[in-house]
Parts: sequence; C-alpha cells; structure tokens
Amino acid sequence: MPVIYSKARIEKSCPPFLRWAGSKRKLLPFLKCYWKEDHSRYVEPFAGSACLFFALKPPKAILGDLNRELISTYIELKYRSRAVLKKLGKLPVQSHDIYEHLRSLDTSKLDPQYRAARFIYLNRFCFNGIYRTNLAGQFNVPYSGNRCGQMPQEEIFIECSRSLKSARLVCGDFETVLRHVKRGDLVYMDPPYVVRGQRVFREYAPGTFTHADIARLRSWLEILNANRVDFVVSYAESDEADLLRKGFAYEKIAVRRNVAGFASHRIMTNELLISNT
Repeated sequence: MPVIYSKARIEKSCPPFLRWAGSKRKLLPFLKCYWKEDHSRYVEPFAGSACLFFALKPPKAILGDLNRELISTYIELKYRSRAVLKKLGKLPVQSHDIYEHLRSLDTSKLDPQYRAARFIYLNRFCFNGIYRTNLAGQFNVPYSGNRCGQMPQEEIFIECSRSLKSARLVCGDFETVLRHVKRGDLVYMDPPYVVRGQRVFREYAPGTFTHADIARLRSWLEILNANRVDFVVSYAESDEADLLRKGFAYEKIAVRRNVAGFASHRIMTNELLISNT
C-alpha cells in the first residue's frame, strides 16, 4: 500500500535556495530516515537543488552534477556568498526585460559572482524550475514571473553557504562521483527520469542521461552493495525502476504532483525509494 505524503510531516530545516523540476522536497520525511548516526559522509551524484543535503546538514559531503552552471553557482555561494548576494541584490525583482537580458548573455564573459547571480535569478523566475539548454548550450526556458514566488531571504542563502562548507563539489558524470565513495558513506541518487512512454521532465541539457545510463547505474548499485556502501535511489514507478530495484529493498510512496507545472492539474504518482539498507 503506497504511503501518502502529508505536508504536516515535513520538519523545519534549511531549505534549498534553488527551485528544481523533479525536486524531492515532498519525499524529505522519508528520505531523511536513511541517514544514520554512523554515516560519516553524504554523497549525491545528481545534486540538482540538493534539498536532502540541505535538510540533513551532514558533517561531510560530496555533491556532483553534470550541470556546470549549477556547480559553479554552488562554489561561488560556498566561498563568496556576500559577493554573490551583492550582485543579486542589484537585479530588479520579477522583471521580464531583465530576465530576457540575462538569458541572452554569454556566460563566458561574466565574472564568477555575477554568473552565479544570473543563474539564481533565471532559476527563480523561469517556468517550473526547469533547467534546459539548446544545442548550443544556451539556457532557453521561458519567463514565468510572479507564479514563481519571491526570491529567498538573505538568511537562507547564508545558511546554505554554511552548509556547503562541508561539501566537496564535483562537476561531472555520476560515475566520477561514485568512484570516490567508501564504506560509511550514504549515497543518495535521484537520477533523471527516462521512463519509456511517458513525458517526464527531469533533466534538461542535451545528452545528460539516457536509457543506456540506467543499465550503467544498475551496475553501480551492485558495486556499492558489494562494497557495503549504503545507498538509496528515488525513481518514478516504471520498468526502469523495476530494473534498478531488482534484488534490493524498496518502498512505494504516493506523491501528489502538478502536471506540466500547473497547480490546477494535480495527480497522484508513485515514487520508489530503492535501497540496500
């Protein structure tokens, strides 16, 4: 019987400063249970908004992602949060014209702090927290405006910066991160959904994750298990999830989600939490 998510079960913790399509914030009450006192380090190869990392505030961590802009933003907030916030504070709130201007900029010509501020601004006011680029690598998600809520308070950015001090940040494929894991780690994996026959937005840059990577990820689950490294994977109920969970423990959780990003179109979907613990 699926567990029904209830907002009342969420405990107060450090929220992520980014929006992210497919974020697992609704699963936090369940995911947090996988972290044990004897875990020495938290590892997340598909970081995204890193909502579980910010909720747990582990003493040590590795956060990885293929998205170079994302990792660069985390690095700047980790080491130079005040400079990033100063740049961000100079940008008008919810301005379509500024959004279009920022989106058109060549990021290679921007200083790192302004580049991070640009990423945060576009993330906050784009449609549904989607990160998607064209074949030239240019961010191309449309403006969403006041449907996105306000920019997070400065205190949230500062708290996230403090949490990031404990994290090693890696830009690369999930295997690049998993090669560094060891016994005592908890590895949380929220890979992009590539469910056949369904249109599931999860990762938005060309070539980031395909069906071929599902088999590659499954091989790594076996390696982690053989080396007694604890892991948990979240994935939409599907044939792909069946491949990932074969031989491992799992729980099924029903979560209410918006279809196409609109609150008026809500459905219940099942998520599987697959683990070897």
